[in-house]
Amino acid sequence: MPNFSAILPWYVVAMLAALLSSGCASLPTGVQRPVSTALAAPETTPMGQWVQSRKASAGARSNSAFFLLETEELALSARVALVDGARKTLDLQYYAIHADASTETVLDRLRSAAQRGVRVRLLLDDLNTVGRDAQVLRLAFEPNVQIRLFNPIPGHRASLLGRLLGALPDISRLQKRMHNKLFLADNALGIIGGRNLGDAYFGQDKTTNFVDIDVLAAGRIVRDMSVSFDSYWNSEQAYPVQSLVTGAELEALRQPPSANAGEQTTAVPVALAIPGAEAATKTSKTPPEPGAPALTPVASVTTGTRTTVLPDVTASFALESLMNLKQLPLTWAPSMLLADQPGKIALEEGVGTGNGGDDGATVIDGMLTLMDKAKRDLLIVSPYFVPGHKMMLRFAALRTRGVTIRVLTNSLASNDAPAAHAGYARYRPALLAMGVELYEMRADQQRHLSGFGTLGGSRSSANAAGSTGSSASLHSKAVVADASLMAIGSMNLDLRSRLQNTEVAMVVRSRSLAKKVVTLVEATLNTGAYRVTQEGSQLVWRAPQGTNIPDVTNEPDASLGLRLLVNLIGPFAPDEML
Repeated sequence: MPNFSAILPWYVVAMLAALLSSGCASLPTGVQRPVSTALAAPETTPMGQWVQSRKASAGARSNSAFFLLETEELALSARVALVDGARKTLDLQYYAIHADASTETVLDRLRSAAQRGVRVRLLLDDLNTVGRDAQVLRLAFEPNVQIRLFNPIPGHRASLLGRLLGALPDISRLQKRMHNKLFLADNALGIIGGRNLGDAYFGQDKTTNFVDIDVLAAGRIVRDMSVSFDSYWNSEQAYPVQSLVTGAELEALRQPPSANAGEQTTAVPVALAIPGAEAATKTSKTPPEPGAPALTPVASVTTGTRTTVLPDVTASFALESLMNLKQLPLTWAPSMLLADQPGKIALEEGVGTGNGGDDGATVIDGMLTLMDKAKRDLLIVSPYFVPGHKMMLRFAALRTRGVTIRVLTNSLASNDAPAAHAGYARYRPALLAMGVELYEMRADQQRHLSGFGTLGGSRSSANAAGSTGSSASLHSKAVVADASLMAIGSMNLDLRSRLQNTEVAMVVRSRSLAKKVVTLVEATLNTGAYRVTQEGSQLVWRAPQGTNIPDVTNEPDASLGLRLLVNLIGPFAPDEML
């Protein structure tokens, strides 16, 4: 998901804020927030019992287990599997959920879970709950479903730009967002990583697909994830949806103004229909019992010796052939959770600690500590990479010790936040001078699919038809030290993640898992990314292997206008705003 800087550059925001003389709308007061917590006894549920059984059969000393979700298909099917398998609770925490086909798959199953008595809690950052995406909030009007919005923005939800302009007088708070991503079932199994929920995160978007990576976790680490979720859910920054918007207002948003009075409006997906409101045009499907269905593929892509099946996310999504929890290979390993505290984001000046934890540490500080552990090799994957002074000092110390540092980030063409790229670009010469290896993701991944997966069914179908297909944008966030210690989470390695947003990450010490991540990333470095080098005072982008693309000395694949914009922003934009 793009940073706020992708929407409006900071200096434009500042000028617009100065022009606004009236204050922004206020948030409601006296809001009731009943306290609730994660399931206290996950071992009483089938999933909890399964985790205990797997631990006993494995004879594992560690009390947490992991499975890498390296493709879009596994990422989506794992989430649906958790929803279908839950018997007591489902807790979801996300920066953004988009109202589209893949999300409807998940929300339809959430609705069915609530109908069978599962308590569903959904915690969303409030920035993106506008326009069509505001329809996700309809689920809050279902029995057994609660939705709270974190750090809400007062005002209408018709458009993101209009909402941002209305909130500019409170720009300091507007800049601070809850960027965490957690998906928890019965406090026994959970998913952590960089993905939001939406077509672009599951390879189904027709324009741009985000390349990402998740981890399915089981056991004690999930309880730590639930503790973090509860701290946000029960904080004063979390507002129940009903205190901010009514069902009637959401219904009105469903019919945007049109110049043609007789123009037909877009039907709301069935999973988002408010009980008692106008029925949606689509008929709801009752999901099958867990373990019953078989996957119906709509396409497949062959990469080397691997064939990947692409699911039809608009059909009744079946899981058994992709995600059979009973047969899932798990890696038991030591781990820890790094989580910013909700007080890092204050609703008012002087409220909250302003730090990631009681000791002032943040998730990014934890990443710096992990980097210090590297003795031979450090691999960094971050879509927005603005290291700042503190991280640059870490890199210099590591290079002095002879540690190889490799960084994969977005190229200007694949970056959905040009202002963030401007911040990164100012550090490129210094990074290269100290011997850091820089790789930039190619936007066009058609002929050389990323090591992270297939990059989506829309691209694959388009390729089969001879079309150009959609572009790729790196969205994965990972740090691997010495191919043995890895961290995956919601954090970007930039000052926005360190100072503005709240983040969550999981650190695992496992040579097998870490090597798998390294293998995936190296496949991208070799076939899907430019290697940036410096020859004298000139930067050179060297094309990936086998592409027959000539080396270039300008930001590759980016238009002249985009390059000029980045050059204009670069000297003025402060790092912490990117």
